[in-house]
Amino acid sequence: MKRKGLYFLIALALGGVGAVHAQDNTAAAPASDTAATTSTGNYDGRWYIAPTIGGYYNDTDRNTNSRQFYYGLGVGRFIAPNASIDLFVDRTKRTRDTAVGGGKWSNNNVGVAARFYAGEWNAWRPYLLAGLMGSHHQNLGDHGWAPAAELGGGVSKTITDSSDVRVEAGYRYDWDNKSQPAKSGYGDWFLGFSIVSRFGEPAAAPQPAAAPPPAPANDCSTKDSDHDGVNDCEDKCPNTPAGTIVGPDGCPQKVVIDLRGVNFKFDYPKKGHVAASEIGKALAEPSSDSIAILDQAVDTLQRYPQVHVTVAGYTDSVGTDAYNQSLSERRAKIVYDYLTSHGIDASRLEGPIGHGKADPIDSNDTDSGRARNRRTELQVQQ
Repeated sequence: MKRKGLYFLIALALGGVGAVHAQDNTAAAPASDTAATTSTGNYDGRWYIAPTIGGYYNDTDRNTNSRQFYYGLGVGRFIAPNASIDLFVDRTKRTRDTAVGGGKWSNNNVGVAARFYAGEWNAWRPYLLAGLMGSHHQNLGDHGWAPAAELGGGVSKTITDSSDVRVEAGYRYDWDNKSQPAKSGYGDWFLGFSIVSRFGEPAAAPQPAAAPPPAPANDCSTKDSDHDGVNDCEDKCPNTPAGTIVGPDGCPQKVVIDLRGVNFKFDYPKKGHVAASEIGKALAEPSSDSIAILDQAVDTLQRYPQVHVTVAGYTDSVGTDAYNQSLSERRAKIVYDYLTSHGIDASRLEGPIGHGKADPIDSNDTDSGRARNRRTELQVQQ
């Protein structure tokens, strides 16, 4: 009877303690209250004393009267919102049955008990109890110490900011093997009532951090009157028209994207060579120099996301006007595709358009001049 009851309670307590810990890890913070907002912010961590009075229903193997009172005192504190630790002492006296010689049988217990609570701080909180102790026995035949343990449960309620009440019941097993020659180990059921009284004044709830003072209504650093992205304190050119490209000082800034050096072979790109991946076939050697210039143009467009450009292509004067028009459009298209394939959104690009042999930048009477005229331009729209 005794050991089976103890093993059952051990299994029950292990499962229940795990459930309480799971709830503690997932539950929201307890509601704000005078008892709940103290030194730790969400539970009262002050030390307390807990006078206790209760009764035993004794193991029949003790050969004593079946019931009697016990009294004790605990000292402890909460170590987490849902867990407390108590050090305790308690005492009881038992009257031995006449059949075994009568007399008194007393127990003094000294131990530690942990309680694991569920629910919010100020509600009725059910809890599980587990404890270990040393039990000192004194009777006509023997006196000495033996280990003991207890398991149980109860319910607690905060009644003021410094006091709680606790009612608990459980099973206490005593490994006493000396008090009776023919008996070894006793399991007793118990019921107890405690008043928990915390020491000192509860700590004040932490004050929320003060909000920064609002910026003065006339603070120029918070204003951008012309909506150019530069605050009024640093804007040296106020009232710039909408869409104007400005520098860090708020003044108009001309963005130049120079593609001089991006030259094409004579009569290139051919029809069908308009994919960005084939641009190397159309560029004059060394083509790596032209690619480096195109990559600089991509970088400039990425640093100035408000800039829009027109992609225009040109040829030299060799060939018919109709053929040169088509060739200039292919040159513009292959550069247009190169920019979009490197992350420049098409909405920022006008074209591609071709101008044929119009607007030469050098003489068409020399090889070097004609080579410079076979070009594309990125014309910034101001």
